[in-house]
Parts: sequence; C-alpha cells; structure tokens
Amino acid sequence: MLPVTEQENENTKNIDAVATIDALRMINAEDKLVALAVEKILPEIASATDRIVGRMKNGGRLFYVGTGTSGRLGVLDASEIPPTYGVSYDLVQGIIAGGYDALYKATEASEDNREAGRKDLEDRGLNANDSVVGIAASGRTPYTIGALAFARGLGCFTACVTCVPDSPITEAAESALVAVVGPEAITGSTRMKSGTAQKMILNMISTTAMIRLGYVKGNRMTNVKSSNIKLKERSLRILIAETGLEETAAAELLGRAGDDLRIAIVMHRTGCAADQSRDALAENSFVIESAVEALQDR
Repeated sequence: MLPVTEQENENTKNIDAVATIDALRMINAEDKLVALAVEKILPEIASATDRIVGRMKNGGRLFYVGTGTSGRLGVLDASEIPPTYGVSYDLVQGIIAGGYDALYKATEASEDNREAGRKDLEDRGLNANDSVVGIAASGRTPYTIGALAFARGLGCFTACVTCVPDSPITEAAESALVAVVGPEAITGSTRMKSGTAQKMILNMISTTAMIRLGYVKGNRMTNVKSSNIKLKERSLRILIAETGLEETAAAELLGRAGDDLRIAIVMHRTGCAADQSRDALAENSFVIESAVEALQDR
C-alpha cells in the first residue's frame, strides 16, 4: 500500500478543471486539516520538547536534519532562533542533505545517501548531550534515517517529524511525532500539507524550548536582538512594557545599554551599570531573571 503522502486525494481529483477560486477553496479546505492533525500529537511534542530542553540546560544542542522541503524547513526554523531569542547560532542548527546549496535548488539524489547523514552530523561535532530531530514527510528518507541511527548510537535524544505512521523513520527515532494530514491536494506534493505540519511542529518545539530556557517574559521576546530598525522599535516597545518608563526615558536607557534589550532590562531592575549587567547576563546564559537574581544576591 502506498504511503498516505503518496496517495491520491479524492477531494481534489478535479482541481485542474475548476475555476481558480474553486481550486483555492480545495487547497484551503485541505490545509484546515493540518492543525487538527498536529493537535492530536501535542502530548508527544511536549514530551520531546521537555527532553530537548533538559539536554540544552546541560550544554546540549538541537539539530534538525532533513532533505528537500523538510531540510529547508529545519534550516529556516534554526536560523530564526538566534535573532529572536538572543542565543548562539550553535544552539539550534539545521542540516540539509546536499549542503546549503540545496536551499535554493533541488539535490534530490542526496536524499538516498544514508552515510552522508551520519557524516554531516559527525562534521558538526555531535555528542551525547545533543538532540537530533529528523524531518521526513514520507518517513523513509535514507539520509535522515542514517543521521538518526548515528545520533542514537552516540546516546543523543532522537525524535522524528513525519506524516506517515509506522514508517521506517519512526523505528529509527526514540520519539515519533507523526502528524497524519492525509493525501496532498496535488498527489505527492509534500511541500503542501505535510510541509505545513512540519513547520508548525518545529515552531512549537523551538519556541517552547526558548520559553522553558527563560528567554521569554509573558509572551514578550525579551532577548530579541536589535539588529535592524524594526527590531530596534520592537525592543523599545518591549522595554516600555517591561519597565513602565516613558518613551524618551526608555530610549535613553536602551542607548546606554548599547541597544541591547537584555542589558537594559537588567539595568532597570537592578540599578546596575551596563557592564555589570552584561557580565551577569554572560555568567547566566543570558537569562534575564537569572542575571537579576545573581546581581541582587551580591
């Protein structure tokens, strides 16, 4: 029997013969099924996330590994974590078969190389403290399965994100996150519903991990890096909300902190200078609450 991701979808079998608006309605109707499929596996996602966070607290890193669309989604999620949460680019890393050239051009043949999955992780210095999430809509990609097998052999925590139950990748990983979204609107086009489900799950894992690590206050990204005009404006708004300062005073404080929101918040809450606040943050993995507590205990 064909994997569900390769089966034909009865709901869209005439999509080529309908008006544009009706084709869009068909696609939209299928997309509505994705969130429901992800909802069904929230306990499994939570369990995997907690295990990833536990390892991060002990110096571990998180690696996403995949090919094609799956690999691109992993690289996308990983690349957005450092500017959003102020963490090192090493903490969450995306690895895609065929290297970064595969982000903009197809390198499908690399999917079949199981040994390459192992080597790419080995080249990143993978160790037993790390976590590896293999992403494969079909659940049968040799590259990704090879990477998971290598990681599991080292003692890493391993999870997979797939859309096919009982597929080979679910046997390779300790934790299987299987969002069964059903056949695609266009047969086999797993960049559609499957890709959407994968992105949702990766967003959930990385965002909740950053929350658990202390890089979010309320629902504010208090560790955001002020690397452009938009983010500088956001940092100022967050600082005003966190401190209750008027805009002029908040802008002056942010300036004294070198436009680093984390430092500005610690300065305000402790009355310490920028250099003391910066040092306390560095000593406490840039977790604001921990830095504040450390300075208040001195």
